[in-house]
Amino acid sequence: MNDKETGFAPELGDMSAEDFRRFGHQLIDWVGDYLSHIEERPVLAQVAPGELASQLPESAPAEGEAMSAILADVDRLIMPALTHWNHPSFFALFATSTSAPGIFGELLSAAFDVKAMLWRTSPAATELEQVALDWLRQMLGLDAGFDGIIYDTASVGSMHAIAAAREALDVRVREDGMSGRKDLPLLRIYASEQAHSSIEKGVLTLGLGQRALRQIPTDAEFRMDAQALAAAVEEDRRSGHLPCCVVATVGTTSTSSIDPVADIADICEQHKMWLHVDAAYAGSAAVVPELQYILAGSERADSLVMNPHKWLFTPFDLSVLYCRRMEVLRRAFSLVPEYLKTTDAETVRNGMDYGIQLGRRFRALKLWMVLRYFGREGLAARIREHCRLARLFASWVEASEEWELLAPVPFSLVCFRAAGASETGLDALNEQIMNNINASGAAYLSHTRLNNKLTLRLSIGNIHTTEQHIRRIWQLLNEQKTLLQ
Repeated sequence: MNDKETGFAPELGDMSAEDFRRFGHQLIDWVGDYLSHIEERPVLAQVAPGELASQLPESAPAEGEAMSAILADVDRLIMPALTHWNHPSFFALFATSTSAPGIFGELLSAAFDVKAMLWRTSPAATELEQVALDWLRQMLGLDAGFDGIIYDTASVGSMHAIAAAREALDVRVREDGMSGRKDLPLLRIYASEQAHSSIEKGVLTLGLGQRALRQIPTDAEFRMDAQALAAAVEEDRRSGHLPCCVVATVGTTSTSSIDPVADIADICEQHKMWLHVDAAYAGSAAVVPELQYILAGSERADSLVMNPHKWLFTPFDLSVLYCRRMEVLRRAFSLVPEYLKTTDAETVRNGMDYGIQLGRRFRALKLWMVLRYFGREGLAARIREHCRLARLFASWVEASEEWELLAPVPFSLVCFRAAGASETGLDALNEQIMNNINASGAAYLSHTRLNNKLTLRLSIGNIHTTEQHIRRIWQLLNEQKTLLQ
């Protein structure tokens, strides 16, 4: 068979340009159909563990296969095993979605395949990253003292911020490490009980140990208790520990609560601690002018992380770390072997100097395209609508005697559950309601535990979610509650 029949070129080299165009057109049409008809698919994958793997060969093919056969297997094998994050009834975790301009940006980034480690290895990637992040900074209402850099996820961004905080202590961890040292006290990292688990993972990865992380209690609205933080820091100082960094959260994972960042900043300044703000989810909401108050106090932070791939319709993965002390971040990570030395190192930014990665993807391209296509007003309008839908759903919960709201709704996440005259059996009832809806494929919900109550979470963030989808999940919830009681 020749390449026109199979899509595979038997000679050395890549697929022919003719076949690339042919299959490329097919794929764009396929993606267009997928996005247009995604509601016809179950949200949650309807397969058993191991089902996909059992249908795939144990070894890779010795001879190349036809692209047409590969694409057919995407339909036959891959699609049934997908949970569709782009589905407008995906309400679990933090609902996200990509967008057409973001997909195009990802396509171009894959085609260019640059590694943005040095400015000279890709001037476009380096400089567009700085421009796009400065545009975004302005949209968020942050001042020009913040400089930005892109990582893959907020987990990695926060870990880098904690590493910078440690470097800022000037205790020679870069040079001498931490193990085997009698001169180094226990370093303390503070975060609330509602902080994301990535903070603890970052502490583990950096070798600080779980003992270094002190979790601060929260108030009735699941916000860090600033007075408890102040008391914890004072206690640690008396015990000979060294307070290093406080992680404040704007939009906690379970409830989307907002820590009192300004009060926390006062404590950080008093004790000369690094303040890092985790705004991975909710930071995007600050592009809405009337929601910029959510970052109050963040202007005093040393660093802040937010994820355009969560609520700015940018394909995963793209997380942004804004930092006021980039020179400290650079000092923590810069390592330049001879083969990477350049004559322009003092006049340009080399992305490799600001993190553990050497090679870096051209992520800025898709963000730049999303920002240009929608504009600030377009992005704000979509986020504003998601918040409206969440408030609408919350109003139905509050108006019903059958359901109860378990947390405030500052953004587009609603924490609620089926209510009853007695607490007995309510956890099991709510879990069964959630499981039944998820198993049906009609929608996908997740849960958390608040005040020791199993709590359902409905998160709105998909660019295609409308009021119709919110009304449908409310109907499903009520049907399930009636059925199970």
